[in-house]
Amino acid sequence: QVQLVESGGGYVQVGGSLRLSCASSGRTFSRLNMGWFRQAPGKDREFVAVSWSGGGTAYADSAKGRFTISRDNAKNTVSLQMNSLKPEDTAVYYCAAGTVTFTIRKERYDYWGQGTQVTVSS
Repeated sequence: QVQLVESGGGYVQVGGSLRLSCASSGRTFSRLNMGWFRQAPGKDREFVAVSWSGGGTAYADSAKGRFTISRDNAKNTVSLQMNSLKPEDTAVYYCAAGTVTFTIRKERYDYWGQGTQVTVSS
């Protein structure tokens, strides 16, 4: 079992930055693929970024060039640095963990945090 706890959400103006963090416990963190997803009101949950357990990252097109995912296996944490935020980035952001590599499908992630709200105001 894996427990995930997100933090760092909040309210920011267009063009601003936020850093989300996710703390994991309960299973060997270094073996987990750690992803960030988001869900806006009335929309499906969508992939944002992932850090693979074996190294490497992947991003949604909407996140490329603006968001950076990083992990610290010693601290069992994964972070998402979000820059140049836009109103369309407004959503609840979820941290997710899974063991199936090279997938960005939310159905293949086994563990989820409770989510943290990000609101970008224009």
